[in-house]
Amino acid sequence: MKPDTPTPLLGGLTPTQFMQRHWQRKPLLIRAAFPHFRPPLSIPQVKRLARRDDVESRLVWREGGQWQMEQGPFSRLPAAREPEWSLLVQGVNLHDDAAAELMARFRFIPDARLDDVMISIASDRGGVGPHFDSYDVFLLQGAGRRRWRIGRQQDLSLDPAAPLKILRRFEPTEEFVLEAGDMLYLPPAYAHDGVAEGNDCMTISIGFRSPSLVELARGMLEFASDTLSERAPPSLRGHYADPRQPAVTQPAALPESLVQAAVSATLAVQFDAALASRYLGCWLTEPKPEVVFDAADPDTLPDLTLDWPAAGTLVLDRRSQMIYRDKMLFMNGEQACVAATAALRKLADDRRLACDAPACARLDTAQRAALQEWLEAGWLHYRP
Repeated sequence: MKPDTPTPLLGGLTPTQFMQRHWQRKPLLIRAAFPHFRPPLSIPQVKRLARRDDVESRLVWREGGQWQMEQGPFSRLPAAREPEWSLLVQGVNLHDDAAAELMARFRFIPDARLDDVMISIASDRGGVGPHFDSYDVFLLQGAGRRRWRIGRQQDLSLDPAAPLKILRRFEPTEEFVLEAGDMLYLPPAYAHDGVAEGNDCMTISIGFRSPSLVELARGMLEFASDTLSERAPPSLRGHYADPRQPAVTQPAALPESLVQAAVSATLAVQFDAALASRYLGCWLTEPKPEVVFDAADPDTLPDLTLDWPAAGTLVLDRRSQMIYRDKMLFMNGEQACVAATAALRKLADDRRLACDAPACARLDTAQRAALQEWLEAGWLHYRP
């Protein structure tokens, strides 16, 4: 998607205008964001996903005025005619190509921020209660109707008796009814409550990851710790020494020199952009726990190291995550052993690479070997 081209997806705004005016700032209601929209999965297909043990799902309902929640997988679900229940299925883009293609429509936002597609189906009056998210979300109506009430809340206290995060006091300021193809964007911490109007209601949530600063700090520290044995600076080689330590009369007192040595050792660790890039690149591309790639049969694959195909396309598996920074390249939780050249960047940006693209002629032996390894691992596919 071109950043400066208006699109119905954003209500006639360009991606540049949307990011400047609304992203992380204020909601946007978009009527007919997807004209004549057909959801990527039918309601029966969503229910079938909820039966699988490799798919994260939840069932939320009200009973006696109290919220209830159960984690999947589900062998049975409530009948459609029973009111006030919702089924939520996470990570649908990991299991369905059409859902992955839908998420790709939002790649005017960096892949590092894109998280997943969640689909919720609900019976009449079904919902998950008034709540807020710590991340940005696009709420796309897939089928049926849902009434949304939204508002910027001052009081974010939660109901301690509820099994999920529901606001104790919700004060909406706006209200909309969304029909198939309509979409609502909400920035972080913007409270919202969606209630199905009638049965067979489907809402598709395109969510974005937003790590807390504590999470980033902890991750950086753990990553630095894990890599110190491989990348320890010269100042951290050797052991603590105290040749001028005098005899003491208070042996239980912690020596000041040892305290300062610990502080100095910590300061010697290079917490710089290179370390942050390596940590984020590996962490952000780490496959979800439920993802298992199927290794390909080598006999069915071209050998990219010996005979580069004159035609065809290399396509990333829908579950593969590939990002880069400068010359560093990351794929499915690992830093690649090759540099992010023009061809590999194009593969990451477009999620496909035509074998006859000019940049492919400049791939060296190591880069072709990496692509071959990804093909055999099932991270990448060859389409004739």
